[in-house]
This record gives sequence, structure tokens and C-alpha cells, in this order.
Amino acid sequence: MTAQAVRAPFFGWRVVGGAFVLAIFGWGLGFYGPPVFLHAVREARGWPLTLVSIAVTAHFLVGALVVANLPALYRRFGVPLVTKAGALSLAAGILGWALAAEPWQLMVATAFSGAGWVAMGAAAVNAIVSPWFMRDRPAALSMAYNGASIGGVLFSPLWVVAISSLGFPMAAALIGLVTVAVMWVLADLLFRQTPESLGVAPDGDAVGAARAAMTSPHARPLAGSALWRDRGFITLSAGMALGLFAQIGLIAHLFSLLVPALGAQYAGLTMGFATICAIAGRTLVGWLMPANADRRLVGCLAYAVQIAGSLVFILAGGENVVLLLLGVALFGSGIGNATSLPPLIAQVEFTREDVPRVVALIVAIAQATYAFAPAAFGLVRDLTQAAPGVAPLFFAAAAVVQGLAIVAFLVGRRRRGEPAGSP
Repeated sequence: MTAQAVRAPFFGWRVVGGAFVLAIFGWGLGFYGPPVFLHAVREARGWPLTLVSIAVTAHFLVGALVVANLPALYRRFGVPLVTKAGALSLAAGILGWALAAEPWQLMVATAFSGAGWVAMGAAAVNAIVSPWFMRDRPAALSMAYNGASIGGVLFSPLWVVAISSLGFPMAAALIGLVTVAVMWVLADLLFRQTPESLGVAPDGDAVGAARAAMTSPHARPLAGSALWRDRGFITLSAGMALGLFAQIGLIAHLFSLLVPALGAQYAGLTMGFATICAIAGRTLVGWLMPANADRRLVGCLAYAVQIAGSLVFILAGGENVVLLLLGVALFGSGIGNATSLPPLIAQVEFTREDVPRVVALIVAIAQATYAFAPAAFGLVRDLTQAAPGVAPLFFAAAAVVQGLAIVAFLVGRRRRGEPAGSP
């Protein structure tokens, strides 16, 4: 043996890889799947659009209730078991969507699918990755959360092809089975490990090495209802919820607004381009954001770029292809950061013990809010009676809501020396 020991790769990056795969399946089935399921159920059963749309909303609302309690579930049962149970519930729920012969059966299926997918969603990724990183957490989370975008790229067309080729029940059964098998392997090989069990420190540093504090020295524990009275928590929740509400409401209708100018094929490719921009935006922020940066201001900047995208959409008038593509690039650049930045803000504003609870709650609040976004923005389109592809008030509404998200983030900034819990 040589005198100099060979240092093994830090296990935390393997966990990031596992979380990346988890996010692919979680978003691919639980987030990007329901819009496809909606169409498949309507085609098979002939049920009203309103009924099936309510099922999609119920799917996200049930998930919001469960994700709020995810930290407690992790403490009681552990990450591996909760991940396995989530995968089983999600797979069973989607199969239920496919087999439902009556509306009440569809609603039961949404309870299983909604409860299951959040164990593979945003709060789950944060809970799995965060114990392994402090200094490098922005980069680690950005890599893991990119799995969510890849999930959309892979599973949206996969669901369409599988359902048309095999039928919805067989497609749901096969994809669900693969999902459970993959999550089982990840849970046993990666997620059961912790830094303590391997005797390592976060970021791969030497155990006992001096570390720069990431959490604000003014953060203090906020037990029980004290968290709900904290201005930082309230504004962080509001900023994330408003930002995602505008974002998901706009994205839900963007394809149909692009079709008149680009055609269906190129509109689909353009939506894929938006996903590429989302990955690029999230990755750049994760790797380049300075350690001492004001993360709320970074979030404001991401929303401001998306507002610029909405304004460019208005200028395009539904016809100017160059401006439409520019609008997609600007708006798309912030899609990923709307999910990944709020947990990073929580990391520096709250105590280490409070962060898992804070992240679970802000994700739950955001999910319960954005569940109604597609319907709300659809109502805006109907009320304005915009011509196909021309929706200035629609894009203006998105810009206004994201402007309110910026206000929320700015109001929550703490003055120097101001403790957490200040009204």
C-alpha cells in the first residue's frame, strides 16, 4: 500500500444520483401523468371534463395533506420504508385510474396516487439529499431536482405511446411495477444510509473539521404554532405558492396558445425547449450562487426573468415566432428554480431542526394552491374571450401573480440582527 491513502468518493453524491432517479419517476408519474390520465379516462369512459378535472385537483390536494406530515412519517418509519410505501401507493393509484368504472372509484384512486407521489416529490428529494450537504447543498439539490424536468421529458410521451399501444390498464400496471422495483432498490442501496451510519461529515469533509455556519445566527427554534406566526415562514410560503400558481397555470395552457403560430408538432418541441431552459436555469443557480448570497433576492430575480417572459409573450401577439421563442426561454429559465430555491432559502433562515418541517409545509401549501391554477387561468382565458393564440390578459395575470411572489419574498427579508419570529 502507498503511504497516501486513496480517498473514496463521497457517498452523498451517490444519494444525489438516487434522488435524481426518484424525481424522474415521482414527477413522471405523479405530476406529468395526471393530464395524460385525464384524457385517457375521458376517452375510455366518456365522463364529463369537469368530473375528471376534479379528480386531478383531488390528486394534488390529497398529496398536499400527506406531504405536510412527511417529516413525521420519516421520523416514525424511516426514509426507505416511506419511499417504498409511496411507490406502492402511487402505482396502485394509477392502476385505479385505469380500472375505475364509476366516478367514486376514480376518487378513491386519486387518494392513493396523490398520497404516494409526494413521497417521491419535492419535499422527499430535499429530505433525502439535505443531510448529506451543507455548503454544497445548492448544487446537490439542483442536480437532484433536475430529475423532475427529465421526468416530464421522458414520461409525457412514454405515457401517450404506452396507453395507445397497450391500453391504459396494462400501461399503468407495467410502468407501476417498474417504478416500485426501482424505488425498492434505491431505498435499500442508497436511502437507508445516513452520514452518521457511514461515519462521514456533510459535503465529504473530515469528521470534526471546522465548518462555516450556513444558518443565520439569528435563527431560533419555532416549535408548534410559533412557526405559523413567523414572518419569514409566512412570506416564504406565500412566495413559493404564488410563483408556482402563476407558473403552472401558464404552462397548463401554453401549448394550446403556441399551436396557432407554430403548429402542434413545433409547439410540442417548444415545450421541450422550455424544459431544457428550466434545467439550465436551475443548474446555473445551484452551481454559481455565492455561499453568502441573499437567496430571497436570487428568487426575486428568477421570478423577474419569468415576468419578462410573460411581457414578451404579450408583445408577440400570438404571431411573432421569434418573440414567442424568447418568451419561452425567459419563462422556462425560472421553472426549476421555483421548486428548488425555497428549500435553499429555508436552509439559511431556519434552524437545522426546523428546516425539514418548514420545507414540507411550504411544499404542501404550494401544492394545495397550484392544484387550482389550471382552472383559474382557464377561467381568465374564457372571460377575456381571447382569439386563439392571443391572450394578453392571460399573460398579464401571470406577470401580476409573480410580481406578488416577489413582494412576498422581499417583505420576508430580515433586517440585520433581526431574530426569527419577528412579526
